[in-house]
Amino acid sequence: MRNRYFILFLLILFLFGFCAWLIWPLDSTRLTRQGLRLGLDLKGGTHLVYEADLTKKDPSISDEDAMKSIRQTIERRINAYGVTEPNIQIQGTDRIIVQLPGVEDVNEAVRLIGKTAQLDFREQVAGPDEQVTWEIAKARGSDGQEKDLTGQYFKANAHIQMDNIQPVLAFEFDKEGAVLFKQITTRLVGKPLGIFLDGELISSPTVRAVIEDKGVIEGMSVQRAEILSIQLNSGALQAPLRIIQQRDVAPTLGTESLKKSLNAGIIGFILVLLFMILYYRVPGIAAAGALIIYGTMVLAIFKMVPVTLTLAGIAAFIISVGMAVDANVLIFERMKEELRSGKTLGASVEAGFNRAWSAIWTSNVSTVITCIILGWFGYRFVAGTVTGFALTLFIGVAVSMFSAVFITRNFLRIIIRTPLAKKMVFFNQ
Repeated sequence: MRNRYFILFLLILFLFGFCAWLIWPLDSTRLTRQGLRLGLDLKGGTHLVYEADLTKKDPSISDEDAMKSIRQTIERRINAYGVTEPNIQIQGTDRIIVQLPGVEDVNEAVRLIGKTAQLDFREQVAGPDEQVTWEIAKARGSDGQEKDLTGQYFKANAHIQMDNIQPVLAFEFDKEGAVLFKQITTRLVGKPLGIFLDGELISSPTVRAVIEDKGVIEGMSVQRAEILSIQLNSGALQAPLRIIQQRDVAPTLGTESLKKSLNAGIIGFILVLLFMILYYRVPGIAAAGALIIYGTMVLAIFKMVPVTLTLAGIAAFIISVGMAVDANVLIFERMKEELRSGKTLGASVEAGFNRAWSAIWTSNVSTVITCIILGWFGYRFVAGTVTGFALTLFIGVAVSMFSAVFITRNFLRIIIRTPLAKKMVFFNQ
């Protein structure tokens, strides 16, 4: 049993070391690993203003609904691109304001957002003067009506594949699109099929056989194929966009405010550790070690998800630290009660954890439910700060249960097998 606890202890130390290595930002000239992603209020970002040409939208859709659709499409594209907590607002009747925190390649983000992404398939047709032109390929749908073959029939699962070391974008049609595509490829066997994006020819492969529901787009770089896959999966914009303003924005809090906030958080964390050690002594030392590991794990998860840290997110993280401390306090008070009843130290440790678990579980589950409600509210009303707060708090609470119940418990199981266990004064007794 002792060997088992020692092995678990080594695994915990390995996990701590890995998380510390993961979050530590190294010199970018040696490795590409970067630090934690910060939000607009802490690091700043890019401010973009787009103007929509609503004269080219579907006449059956109102201007207001078209702008709402454009905002939602932009949000899906940005989230798929990996930028979290963007600030996207409709200004007036035809403008969209987009603020992106910490974007490295602004030009690529501009291309991603602004492309209408209207994709269609065309076939070559000879005119009266024998001049060959590209015209949109048509076929009869399942309802017998003639329809254009466009990207509206794509499933949202376009992805990059490698074909002979060359990147291709694989796509799949829905049921209706497959009906159209089969008819078109049947009549175009041995002929080219043009693939156009926003009126620009991007590929014209020769049809080798009848195809129903799947195909690929060739002739693109990996970067362009990745952007196109995001655009196709997020849907086309209801109207073309034109960028009318682009500028960098400074952190809303300022560097000095950020430093003071971080210093306050560090000082508070140290004071909590000191309180636990001075009041609970040896168990407090175990809790302090578990809290340090807990903080490192949470920050590593923030980086892997990734989570964009704003001031609200930092506040949620500090709240989760308090909940982790609260769990340890419940456990240690239970232990003291068991010791006063005459039980041995080992039995008191096990009983303390077992009896406190129901209270810890209930309180944390209620917090998780609150996080889910906040996350839904933020997503529903496009409130990125609320969503970020909910996600940060959810991760912190989930890890705090693991830290308090697994890490602290393992530390105490090892400590009670050392000479320290013979002196009860070290256990606040």
